[in-house]
Amino acid sequence: MKTAIFAVSLGLIAQAGTAHAVDFKSVAAAPAIMYDAPSVRGAKVFIAPRNMPLEVILTYGDWTKVRDASGDLSWVESSALNAQRWVVVNVANARILASQDEAASVVFSADKNVLLELLAPATSGWLKVKHRDGESGYVKATDVWGE
Repeated sequence: MKTAIFAVSLGLIAQAGTAHAVDFKSVAAAPAIMYDAPSVRGAKVFIAPRNMPLEVILTYGDWTKVRDASGDLSWVESSALNAQRWVVVNVANARILASQDEAASVVFSADKNVLLELLAPATSGWLKVKHRDGESGYVKATDVWGE
């Protein structure tokens, strides 16, 4: 009996220590109302713009608890989110380069809080992104949030 309890305890400890990948989604086509509780009766705390990246904390029925780039937690109706990935620039002036190399030519620069579509996940610390104007290139993963 003690062996079975020990084995179960070990299994729970192993599961607790397992790292979980951070899940991000973006606000869908229309701006989303963010609430302080999982209900339309909750206080409206923010209106999130289209494509804003949000970290998914948990899903509860038709509601999702999310964290934004500033670290604030709120609730949003799950139907207001989609899987298309966007990132937000979190530095004063992010350089988007032609390749994954500091010496590469600058395709464009993006100011803080500019949204960029994520085209490819991080490889070697770089993300492939696209600006809404159509220009694309590589940005340092540390210069954006939402990846």
